[in-house]
Amino acid sequence: MTQQSPFFKPRDYHKDPFIVIWEVTRACALKCLHCRADAQYHRDPRELNFDEAKHLIDQIQSMNNPLLVFTGGDPLEREDLLDIVQYAVEKGVRVSMTPSATPNVTKEVMKKAKDVGLSRWAFSIDGPNKEIHDFFRGTAGSFDRTIEAINYLHELGMPLQINTVISKYNIDYLEEMKELMEKLNVVLWSVFFLVPVGRGQDKDMISPADHEKVFRWLYQVSKTVSFDIKTTAAQHYRRVVLQQKAREQKIGKDDIAFQNVLSEGATGTVDGLGRAPKGVNDGNGFIFISHIGDVYPSGLLPVKVGNVRLQPLSEIYRESPILKQLRDPDQYKGKCGVCEFRHVCGGSRSRAYAATGDYLESEPYCVYIPRAMRKKNKQGNFS
Repeated sequence: MTQQSPFFKPRDYHKDPFIVIWEVTRACALKCLHCRADAQYHRDPRELNFDEAKHLIDQIQSMNNPLLVFTGGDPLEREDLLDIVQYAVEKGVRVSMTPSATPNVTKEVMKKAKDVGLSRWAFSIDGPNKEIHDFFRGTAGSFDRTIEAINYLHELGMPLQINTVISKYNIDYLEEMKELMEKLNVVLWSVFFLVPVGRGQDKDMISPADHEKVFRWLYQVSKTVSFDIKTTAAQHYRRVVLQQKAREQKIGKDDIAFQNVLSEGATGTVDGLGRAPKGVNDGNGFIFISHIGDVYPSGLLPVKVGNVRLQPLSEIYRESPILKQLRDPDQYKGKCGVCEFRHVCGGSRSRAYAATGDYLESEPYCVYIPRAMRKKNKQGNFS
């Protein structure tokens, strides 16, 4: 396990997010099948300008200095992006970036990013070969360009993170993906689970049962590989991890020790890679800012809660009635509301919203039946 970094401090998610995602632009040359942003080829003239960007970074830094991720679209479509990165680094903010593998990614740009202090570079690879990856990314040559850029990154000695969206197009190739991660010498494999928003479609998603299978596979893989693994839009992976640990320790679900495992999962620790000390969820330790300053619980939950041009980010995050609801698992509905793992997991609020139109409803792609419901059903059968 990587040693804990002093940069990260325990935080109250009701007051401060652990991570801030800022969509600096929606412009992008790719046409990815799952694109949350429904990215366009040209920049929006309404984007936050450089002075507004600096003011936003000042606000972010003041909120217990969370992680800041520059995303898009393709962040490198902004000519002033590295100036924004440099300003954030000089303010003491730890930043990373998720650019698209386009001609914008040159060795010169990557070297400048390293020189201004970018802490990590993340690329997306959604298949172990160009046929699968390029189909998913909607652009021929994307895979080869990504590998070329990764080679540049290794030459510069920058840490590499790979993001992968799990879908029906690559679920049968996960072993090959794992081998590719080893070959590419990644420090972190960030595995996303599709939410049908933007260009993402229900038909591209894996089944609830397959979610469970992939979670169990990831847990086993995480114990043997040389890199770390984190998941996104897969809150129920935390439940699977705790269940697997309890089984390995032969802890019964009625034991005090199991309650301690649950408590550990709800508080947790943070490592040097900057993974959350406890699981984040939409609006709960996590906040998203659009290219025009609109604020959302996440990029996958399109319910606007404010705009940084009109209101301080801290005020939006702490006082929004919607965000307060999202931070209270006891308000969740259906099986998520009675699940013993709700304070650890909570289900994807964005996937619940995409499926039902209600961000407090149950995670629709979770197969787990909470103990309270099983107990009630059992009692009903004998009544």
